[in-house]
Amino acid sequence: MLKPRLTMWLVATLGLGSTGVVLAAPPPEAVSCAACHGAMGEGLPAANYPRLAGLPANYIAEQLHYFASGERQNVIMSGMAKPLTPAQVKTIADYYAALPVTMAAPAASVSAGLMARGEQLAVYGDWKAGIPACFRCHAAGGVGVPPYFPPLVGQSANYLSDQIIAWQTGTRTGDPQGLMHTVANRMTSSDTQAVVAWLAAQKPEAAVTMAKSEGGAQ
Repeated sequence: MLKPRLTMWLVATLGLGSTGVVLAAPPPEAVSCAACHGAMGEGLPAANYPRLAGLPANYIAEQLHYFASGERQNVIMSGMAKPLTPAQVKTIADYYAALPVTMAAPAASVSAGLMARGEQLAVYGDWKAGIPACFRCHAAGGVGVPPYFPPLVGQSANYLSDQIIAWQTGTRTGDPQGLMHTVANRMTSSDTQAVVAWLAAQKPEAAVTMAKSEGGAQ
C-alpha cells in the first residue's frame, strides 16, 4: 500500500490533480523535507511547518545556512541542515523554488477591529510607533523581494507569529542591518496577533495580482 504522501506526490507528478500540473520527481535530497513541509511544499499549518513551494531559491539556501550555523535556532532544522553539502542545499532550494504555490490561506477567526489593525500594519505601518509597513520591504501584496525579504502571504498565522517572536528573542538572526529584530521589538503582542491574522487571510494568488497591479516590488 502506498503511503499517503507518496500517493499525493504520484498524483501531482502524473498530472492527475485538480490543477493538472505535471511535476518532476523530487530529488533524493528533498524527499525527507516532504514529511514536514508537504508533498508539494505546501506546508503543514496545523503543525506549524511553513510553505516552501515558490519561495526564492536563494532565500531557502540562506535559511538552511542559518539553521546549520545556529543563527536561526531550531533543533529539527539544525539537524537536517548541518549534514548538507553546498550542492545539496542548491538542489533542495532550486526544487522548492520551482514548485507552484498551492496552499490556500486559512480563514482568520479574529475580530474585525484586529483585522483592520493588521491591514494597517501590513500596508501602511505605524510610524508613530516606529513600525514600517510590512509591504515596504516584503513588496506590495507581501510577495517578497529576494533574497532577504521572503513572501509573507501563504504562511500560517502561527508560523508568522513564531518568527516575529524569534526576531524579538534573538533565536533568529541574519536579517539585514538587524532590521527585523528592531521592528519586532516595537510590536506589541496585539500588533503581532493582528498583522499575522491579516497576512494569513490573504490568498497567495490575490497577493500576486495586487503586487502586479501596484507595479510589483519597489
